[in-house]
Amino acid sequence: MKFNIRLNKTENSKLSEVDFDNIPFGKVFSDHMFVAEYKDGEWKDMRIEPFGYFEVHPACLALHYGQAIFEGMKASADAEGNAYFLRPEKHIERLNNSARRLCMPEFPEEAFLQAVHGLVDLDKEWIPKAKGSALYIRPYMFADGEFLGVRPSDSYKFIIFTGPVGPYYPKPVSLFAETKYIRAAEGGIGEAKASGNYSASLLPAREAIEKGYDQILWLDAKEFRYIQEVGTMNIFFVIDGKVITPVAGGTILKGITRDTVIKLLRSKGYEVEERPVTIDEVAEAHKNGTLQECFGTGTAAVVAHVHLIAYNGEDMTLPAMETRKIGKFVKDTIDGLRDGTVEDTEGWIVPVKALETA
Repeated sequence: MKFNIRLNKTENSKLSEVDFDNIPFGKVFSDHMFVAEYKDGEWKDMRIEPFGYFEVHPACLALHYGQAIFEGMKASADAEGNAYFLRPEKHIERLNNSARRLCMPEFPEEAFLQAVHGLVDLDKEWIPKAKGSALYIRPYMFADGEFLGVRPSDSYKFIIFTGPVGPYYPKPVSLFAETKYIRAAEGGIGEAKASGNYSASLLPAREAIEKGYDQILWLDAKEFRYIQEVGTMNIFFVIDGKVITPVAGGTILKGITRDTVIKLLRSKGYEVEERPVTIDEVAEAHKNGTLQECFGTGTAAVVAHVHLIAYNGEDMTLPAMETRKIGKFVKDTIDGLRDGTVEDTEGWIVPVKALETA
């Protein structure tokens, strides 16, 4: 089913103002955005228009009760300038999973794919050409009902905008295993990409940075023993040649890059275990010399190597970067898929198409 998406192109492109050799992550935005409104039980008035501000009522429900979700995607280009997505259908699948958990309406998959294709095709000149860079895509939905009351809204706004970005983590990161604060508990919204999950992480992350570390390594809410994920990505360990990652239960975001890495490694014959992983197991592996690698995965981070993990007053330094064969392989492969230098044998790479309408 094709949806009617109106197109209103900007008359004042800001592309010429961008210094593509110096792009701060998340601070530069492209020319256009997609907008749709949910009213009277259906999504309406779908359009692509110039990027800009919109009005919000003071009683906007999202501002008071937190009905807000988002996604993160990327578009990259090959040497000829052809633009591509990596598994775009998985992002609308996850966004709708988040919507159901927060009692929000699902957005039609076909409308999402039409919109994101049309939007990126329109602004594809904004895709940076430097290695490791991409056009970041931010779809999000929030309740914009105008009343005060703890119940689901009857109206919502769905928006997609984009912006050029460089690498999220240009160098290996250090992690602080948190034993005071929690990210998520069983029965909560840990597996939803909900805005509130990230606001709750800000204070612990700031305290970790003040201690000299880059990010939080979250542990479970009951025993502070089982590893969940990092503040900005899922986590993998290589212990004695085996790749291990925490099982994606209800407290862990089901990362699309995580899933891609697992499938990629298994297709190449690596043994990958999805199971509960304790911080004590990691500490013991470090102590006996079998902790060979640790890396995080995510849309923004792609693959970020971890060089240090702090736990119970001890800094566990991991082996040198030149020994990181598995983490390097998955990062080089995903980057290569995105820029067309690695053959796509899985059907993951989707060429960007011009806007299609009903």
